[in-house]
Amino acid sequence: MAIGERIHFFRTMRGLTMKKLGMMVGFPEKSADVRLAQYENGSRSPKADLTADLAHALDVSPKALDVPDIDSYIGLMHTLFALEDIYGLRIDTMDDEPVLRLDKSKGQTYLSMFDMFSAWAEQARKLKSGEITNDEYDRWRYHYPEFDTDDFVKVPSEELSEEIMSSFQRVKRV
Repeated sequence: MAIGERIHFFRTMRGLTMKKLGMMVGFPEKSADVRLAQYENGSRSPKADLTADLAHALDVSPKALDVPDIDSYIGLMHTLFALEDIYGLRIDTMDDEPVLRLDKSKGQTYLSMFDMFSAWAEQARKLKSGEITNDEYDRWRYHYPEFDTDDFVKVPSEELSEEIMSSFQRVKRV
């Protein structure tokens, strides 16, 4: 998720208008909404100081707004938080260990993610049992869904793809 989408997500979660958030970070009232719209729709990218100001106004860490960086533990955590927001990935515990799970209340998103995670779990099971080699497992992962031979979903349905695209378009229009 791009920084503009994250700004939009947190702004709407906080119940703020573009004008209000723009004014909170110091934009003139006359142009506050236009300036913020440029960041939300991706036509402009905020510099570090503006990102910090936006984060402060939205009461989040600047890392929560950044484009996910999985090359650091903190970046990975914020990526997982974004996956929670977008796809309903949840943290839970099982046998006193943290586990990630899917949120059934997410409907079609849950069903699609369940199918894809199930395909992944099946490949991991085959690797663990010796049915496939590590090279075969890697081939499956790095070419997914192309080499997925199980009876799980291969790619998101056309309906889901259209839903995702319309969601992104709605986000960019606001």
